[in-house]
Amino acid sequence: MSDPIGSTGTTDPYAPGELDLHLIGEGRHEELWTVLGAQVTESGTSFRVWAPNAQEVQVAGEWAGWDGSRHPMTRLDGSGVWHVHVEGAGVGSQYKYRLRGADGQWADRADPLAQYAEKPPSSASRVWRSEHQWGDDAWLEARRTSHPVDEAMSTYEVHLASWRKHLGRSPEDSLYSWDEIADALVPYVADLGFTHVELMPVMQHPFGGSWGYHVTSYFAPDARFGDPDGLKRLIDRLHQAGVGVILDWVPGHFATDEWALARFDGTPLYEDPNPQRGWHKEWGSHIFNFGRHEVRNFLYANAVYWLEEYHADGLRVDGVASMLYLDYAREAGEWSPNIHGGRENLEAVQFLQEMNATVYKRVPGIVTIAEESTAWPGVTGPTSNGGLGFGFKWNMGWMHDTLDYAAKDPLYRSHHHGEMTFSLVYAFAENYVLPISHDEVVHGKGSLLRKMPGDRWQQLANLRAYLALMWAHPGKQLLFMGCEFGQESEWAESRELDWWLLEHPEHAGVHAMVRDMNATYKASGALWGRDNDPAGFAWIDANDAGRNTFSFVRRSPGHPDLVCVANFAGHPHEGFRLGLPSAGTWTEVLNTDAEAYAGSGVGNLGSITATAGDHQGQPAYADIVVPPLATLWFRKDV
Repeated sequence: MSDPIGSTGTTDPYAPGELDLHLIGEGRHEELWTVLGAQVTESGTSFRVWAPNAQEVQVAGEWAGWDGSRHPMTRLDGSGVWHVHVEGAGVGSQYKYRLRGADGQWADRADPLAQYAEKPPSSASRVWRSEHQWGDDAWLEARRTSHPVDEAMSTYEVHLASWRKHLGRSPEDSLYSWDEIADALVPYVADLGFTHVELMPVMQHPFGGSWGYHVTSYFAPDARFGDPDGLKRLIDRLHQAGVGVILDWVPGHFATDEWALARFDGTPLYEDPNPQRGWHKEWGSHIFNFGRHEVRNFLYANAVYWLEEYHADGLRVDGVASMLYLDYAREAGEWSPNIHGGRENLEAVQFLQEMNATVYKRVPGIVTIAEESTAWPGVTGPTSNGGLGFGFKWNMGWMHDTLDYAAKDPLYRSHHHGEMTFSLVYAFAENYVLPISHDEVVHGKGSLLRKMPGDRWQQLANLRAYLALMWAHPGKQLLFMGCEFGQESEWAESRELDWWLLEHPEHAGVHAMVRDMNATYKASGALWGRDNDPAGFAWIDANDAGRNTFSFVRRSPGHPDLVCVANFAGHPHEGFRLGLPSAGTWTEVLNTDAEAYAGSGVGNLGSITATAGDHQGQPAYADIVVPPLATLWFRKDV
């Protein structure tokens, strides 16, 4: 416990110390959750809350019949922090803060730093102290020296509440526990060979239809699945199975519920008081006041919390573009320029830089990923050079272009060939993740399978070819749940995936192909060792629009070259002369048209032999068969 005597103005042995309060006041307390919120003691719980504009604050709990007058809180000198110690209030106890705000009105508020919350629709906070004993020491030790940018990363995006609904139980009991989902999800993802899972927001949110993007308790995991240690067990088990965990994180805006952060102390405390900056028209939510250092501290300490306390391996930061621009989703007259006359939100930029610099300093080996859809320069550039400091940025341009191409009938694809090659013009400007996320299979967009043209066989073949080309393209990969077996229905959070499709060989074939592709990808350093270096990629033929084919080489020092050939025509190409980087035997390590994947079985009998001779700018060549609507990978024998 920190020294309680000093500028706090109290000798209460349970009050936070002078240094803690100084750091809070400066907006530089990187472990905010260890000071504020409900801190369990030997005899009860010490409650601390930042409410600088409140006139009075009480803690009301079930232990006192929700009578807040029995536990008035004391304001600690100059800090805006209020404190009281309650004897007998223990782990699991429900509570709220009762504040008489600057407006003179009394209101009940959930604890912004609560580490446990009531299950919605109830909204109280709960006292919590973790008892989980971690078993992932080996994982964390390896992570400390890892460099995700230069390593294999294929990520499976999951919405926990709809991945599976029942797990063999009655339909009325539609949500499972953290442990039940771990029993099902961990072996499934490990078997498929994904290196990571990305969990859509697991922070407490009252409305399930928001998918977790309207948060009310930033430090509390979703109580629908059980207590916070359940999430730790899930992450622990994923780590022990060799699977990393990325958490979706939403610092750009927050829910409007009156019992949560909105006008917390009777003033716009967490939200920007300027409605041109503090209200998100598109999402109907409040925007954080990035110009206030205590609010930035709340957010970047929250990022540290999930990485340190829950051992998360990364954070995917939602809606970065909406944070960066003052005119985002606003018409003329609805926004005001910054001090330099520009449209950039300089305070949000400062926050993102502070957050990234802090987490990379404190937790080596983790990664932050920006969902950013504009041409903002230096999203993955170092903060020391004015960049935002992210590890990766979602490549939304690649996603839009390639999905637009894939949706075309093969007859017309030759006229849109450039949509598949354009991403290589800028592929190395940032560190990219190629995202096929939940946003692409919802709100009338249809499933990934249903985007593909033709009959069902052609749709499945297109899907397999598309995924294999995606995995070979520079950048890391992210795939939303269900796409790995050809989900038929558009995703909806109210129902589980179409698991019954795996009973059909053609869908089981997509599933098997993804498993084999992940295994080959991880074993082929050429596909990821130089993901962000132009020297790791070379076109063999980028201009074969007439045959709807694309061919290129991936390479990385110390690894055999890998050649990818994709054919998006509806017929095979016989005698297809392919330039290759060297003569000798090349093994066909992936053929998405294989019979094992419910394809037509056209291929090259497992290998091809390259002969010395210039072709397509390469020193060797081979005449091969390219199956219809299929992607081939060839790896040089060593």
